[in-house]
Amino acid sequence: MAGGTIEVAVTGMGASTPLGGDVAATWAGMLAGRSGVSALAEDWAQPLPVRIAARLAVEPTDVLTRVEARRLDRCEQVALVCAREAWAQAGRPDVDPERLAVVIGTGTGGVRSLLEQDDNLEASGPRKVSPHTVPMLMANGPAAWVSMELGALGGARTPVSACSSGAEAIAMGLDLIRLGRADVVVAGGTEACVAPLPLAAFGQMMALSTRNDDPDAASRPFDLDRDGFVMGEGAALLVLERADLARARSARVHALLAGAGITSSAAHITGSDAAGQVRAIRQALAESGLSPLDIDHVHAHATSTPAGDVVEAQAIATAIGRHPVVTATKSMTGHLLGASGALGAVAAVLALRDGRVPAVRNLDRPDPEVKLDLVTGARREGSWGAAVANSFGFGGHNVSLAFTRS
Repeated sequence: MAGGTIEVAVTGMGASTPLGGDVAATWAGMLAGRSGVSALAEDWAQPLPVRIAARLAVEPTDVLTRVEARRLDRCEQVALVCAREAWAQAGRPDVDPERLAVVIGTGTGGVRSLLEQDDNLEASGPRKVSPHTVPMLMANGPAAWVSMELGALGGARTPVSACSSGAEAIAMGLDLIRLGRADVVVAGGTEACVAPLPLAAFGQMMALSTRNDDPDAASRPFDLDRDGFVMGEGAALLVLERADLARARSARVHALLAGAGITSSAAHITGSDAAGQVRAIRQALAESGLSPLDIDHVHAHATSTPAGDVVEAQAIATAIGRHPVVTATKSMTGHLLGASGALGAVAAVLALRDGRVPAVRNLDRPDPEVKLDLVTGARREGSWGAAVANSFGFGGHNVSLAFTRS
């Protein structure tokens, strides 16, 4: 504890992504520059204008028991898998259940279950609708199931703020600990909506890449030839813990969550706004006591959309400067929507801990409007003391998280 501010440590991480079924496999894939994007071979995908996505590398049904899998939506399944990994990595802290909270964000919740059960209703009538439908489709389902798994009595919360949901969950976890309402918080995001309607809807918005014949090259943040994002699925969670308690039990501290900034742009329902992003970054720095020059690394939101990447680049340059090492791992994982900010946080923590920043995949012709130190070609190795992870969502949601090396 410094200057009266409670330090918050990251003592555990869990991830299941298109690159791997756990944190180690996902991180290895990022450092190797692998792509988790593939073509959709199912019959339902063939009429769609976009027939690519970044699907989970490991099916959660291969990890969970049959009974667990049957009553959970896919986004709940993958959240539970990640929670178990994160909790085990943290050493299963012996915390008063009333001082343990769960915050898991999602953009769409159990939309796949909703769509599947509606199909059952229309095809076969109401008696064919699963009795598990309501707990499978509700957005708070992942947080609720994880709270039951861990016996968390300090609250199970669910921010729903589009693609910034997972990052906002982590910011909420920071607040809960610093306000004295919890000692340990499991926080992050989950999403699983690779299905006909979401793909068709995003496609109609012209938000998705249409490189159906070259999936590996479809997601290309900051590249001059980018044409939209690739929908992905997965989850990522952090175990946040009072740093003094973590050190007292000799837990490994991967990094410190130093501050967070949350703003709303109040400008456009789907557009990007540099001013709102700048304010979020500056809030995170102010709360953490860091100056722009202290920031060595930025994990960019960078989804690979023509307008959004340039706006964020301008925001980073304005709020921090052009000196930090910048990466964008959606070039490999696709866009995990409500889970993307939490996965970006995991990548930022690992970059600080391991001294390695993954290169941006498919960055063949950097956009000349993006004036940042982008990691291209091969991963960058060094020693970095502080990082910012950005996450922005439809509706004008802006979240920035600041981490420091422990």
